[in-house]
Amino acid sequence: MGKKVKGKFGPIKTGVLILFILLAISSGWLWLRSPGGKAPARGLIKFSSEAEFFQYLSKSQEWLSGYWGMGEYPLGKAPPSPTPAPEGGEREEASRISETTIQVKGIDEPDIVKTNGRHLYFSGSRDTKIIRAFPPPELSVVSRLEGNGELLLLENLLILLSREGITGYDISDPSSPRELWNVELEANLLSARLYQGKIYLVTRTPLGGRVSFPLQPLKAKVLVKATDIYHPPIPIPVDSVYTASILDPREGRVEKSVSFVGYSGTSIVYMSRASLYLTYTSSPSPFETYYHFLSGCTDLLPADLMKRMERLMGYDLSDAAKMVELEVLLSSVDLPWEELWKRWEGYVAERKRELETTHIVKIGLENFEIVAQGEVPGRPLNQFSLDEEGGYLRLATTVEPWMLRWRGESTNDVYVLDRELKVVGSLRDLSLGEEIYAVRFMGDKGYVVTFRETDPLHVIDLSHPSKPEVVGELKVPGYSSYLHPINDNLLLGIGRENWKVKVSLFDLSSPSQPMELDRLFLEEYWSEILETHHAFLLDPDHEVFFLPAFERGYVISYGEKDLEVVGVVESRATRRAVYLEDYLYVISEKNLTVLDERTWETVNEIEL
Repeated sequence: MGKKVKGKFGPIKTGVLILFILLAISSGWLWLRSPGGKAPARGLIKFSSEAEFFQYLSKSQEWLSGYWGMGEYPLGKAPPSPTPAPEGGEREEASRISETTIQVKGIDEPDIVKTNGRHLYFSGSRDTKIIRAFPPPELSVVSRLEGNGELLLLENLLILLSREGITGYDISDPSSPRELWNVELEANLLSARLYQGKIYLVTRTPLGGRVSFPLQPLKAKVLVKATDIYHPPIPIPVDSVYTASILDPREGRVEKSVSFVGYSGTSIVYMSRASLYLTYTSSPSPFETYYHFLSGCTDLLPADLMKRMERLMGYDLSDAAKMVELEVLLSSVDLPWEELWKRWEGYVAERKRELETTHIVKIGLENFEIVAQGEVPGRPLNQFSLDEEGGYLRLATTVEPWMLRWRGESTNDVYVLDRELKVVGSLRDLSLGEEIYAVRFMGDKGYVVTFRETDPLHVIDLSHPSKPEVVGELKVPGYSSYLHPINDNLLLGIGRENWKVKVSLFDLSSPSQPMELDRLFLEEYWSEILETHHAFLLDPDHEVFFLPAFERGYVISYGEKDLEVVGVVESRATRRAVYLEDYLYVISEKNLTVLDERTWETVNEIEL
């Protein structure tokens, strides 16, 4: 990442400040509440009628031109269950099998590769392949499925999640997979998890165009009436309905679902063994923010202008229309724009935590109902920004409202919330002028990487939820965008420096003095690990990890507490790797290569 240019604008022309606000409206950046205004109540309630839903939507989403929705479909009949695996007989499959790299142990996440120890299932750019993988001499593609996406695997069930829908296949006979059920999507699939034999889905239905009820995020499977949707008691601008559902993977039947309104800004899904969390990020009403600012500048504004602004505040108009009227008012008088701009900068800097808010909705898995909602300043980076431990939710955010982004005046916070999502502890102003690039929570410790020009790794003690504190810090060049614990004392950081992929090995045995034991640069500018943790594979038995890159795939050893490339697969656009027994299977869009992990020699290879 390059430097962010800092500086100040020259003389401010009439309407420049308003232009910033109007741009924010058109980009959908702003919405929640005015500084100093009343925050939404903590509890969520359901709409009492369609009329109340549309009235709420009209108030909260004034800048949108219309609504659109879904048609109505009859409920479908459940398909037959998959064929059970035959009892008895020998099974030629590996006993040491890698799994998808996930965040929470025991909660599987969809990925493009899955394995059961004998077969690999790979959903590439064109189709989904079933590959006989073990033993290596029998390596071959045995069948293909139309369509691609991400996969979940449960015994003899393969679930394909695509943009169009979710399909369950019986793979008892890998050479002849049989479709059991299909659920079409009438919404955007945000995320999914597989836990204790159930699939947990989160979808988002945009509220654009004309809305008609019932909404059907999962066509013919989930029918959402207006009276099924939760909302905050105090209206807030929204543009989406989020729906969380439990899907039985054996029948494609939805067991439970819950829906609530929200905003389509940064949406993150995190799941613990007890709860499903969804976040969305918002900013305040642009008109009210600007009005509130100008109301504090009465010494610079004519008294008549203030009266006209007050009358405008009471008009029954949308925020966008009020902004146009306000621009006309301000353009009609001669104002000290440079002084107003200086005050605006100070106003925004002082209220930065009021100008960007992350909302958290918590769904309990036991009854699959919304059990709490909360909010914190700033925006989280990804799912690793959230973590539940001992009943507390820890959440790391970067605080940098859009008004400050051009100045590079960001800061970073870590919040601890209780079971009701009330903030009980916070750590603020971590690395002023930087933003979060990676987060990892491990027990009572948190590790946060921030970056602007250097890469500080912060070690945070969370053993006292009410008083999180930084206990150690290490600054190194470049940045890490993914952190992976090898054990309690060793942490890998994968990122970039000088446009090259960089791997760092950190020693955390002394929290107050974290050390970089070694670093390794690859002649690559990109790795898919920088976008998804699913691309990473750790093999602790052989003390290696796999790193896919644009030109080739790398096997890197960390066993002697230093980093060394011990194997390279020459294949462009390498995607994933899995291990079965002592063989490493390296998968690209075009090839599947098998390496013997005892010698790192190639033992077999096929084209895909």
